[in-house]
Amino acid sequence: MHVVVLTKNTPDTEAAVSVKPDGSINYGDKLVINPWDEYAITEAILLKGAHNVKVTVMTVGQEEHNEALKHGLAIGADQAFRIWDQAMAGGYDSLVYARAAAAAIKKLGDVDLVIFGKELADLAADQHIFQTARKLGWSALGFVAKIEAVDFNAKTIRVRRMTDHGMQITASRLPAVISVLKDINEPKYPTFIGIRKAAKAEIPVWDAAELSLDAAALAPNTKLVRYQELPKREGVVEMIDGATAQEKAAKLVDRLIEEKIL
Repeated sequence: MHVVVLTKNTPDTEAAVSVKPDGSINYGDKLVINPWDEYAITEAILLKGAHNVKVTVMTVGQEEHNEALKHGLAIGADQAFRIWDQAMAGGYDSLVYARAAAAAIKKLGDVDLVIFGKELADLAADQHIFQTARKLGWSALGFVAKIEAVDFNAKTIRVRRMTDHGMQITASRLPAVISVLKDINEPKYPTFIGIRKAAKAEIPVWDAAELSLDAAALAPNTKLVRYQELPKREGVVEMIDGATAQEKAAKLVDRLIEEKIL
């Protein structure tokens, strides 16, 4: 019985984001674990406590994401792996992410459940979750607010999902891929002993060869040329004076008609 959580580091939501002259983004100096992933990792640790499952945390990306993995190890994950190949150095899209993540999950071989946070905070995107499920050929259950029941021996799971029309109870066979919302639990935080243990951990890196993939499969399908700042919006504020609200309203209507807005 084995649960895998996919995570990564993202810029602090309070960081001042700017575009550099070369067209790249300056996210500030501080990276933190993707906020949604705190709930995903905590849910995996809760399942470990309730069902004695093994928990693995994974990331797709460069060494800067090791801290997210160590966060998972510090609160109780059993092992961690980082997926990275030089073919991805020019930037990778969600489909490349899905290929790499699915290959790593298949390499583990005994995975019953894959958990993602709702989305990536830096991209506000979640397509990589469903693409990973597709590559695995597993069911995908998104926006999970609660795991109602899971039986790792019978290979079944029942979840409560948030939809546009309210809550939905959905059941699926395992293995499956789910994405979780922030209300699913109260995130666990590392203990001092957990932090020290995680700091000493060596994080294995799996490249294309380790994943039995051709490096070309991890080359990006799209190319990011550059970012640019949005044009600055400028305007003039005109204050409407008047002795009464009615007088101010009449003057405003006159100005709107004058400007042909009304």
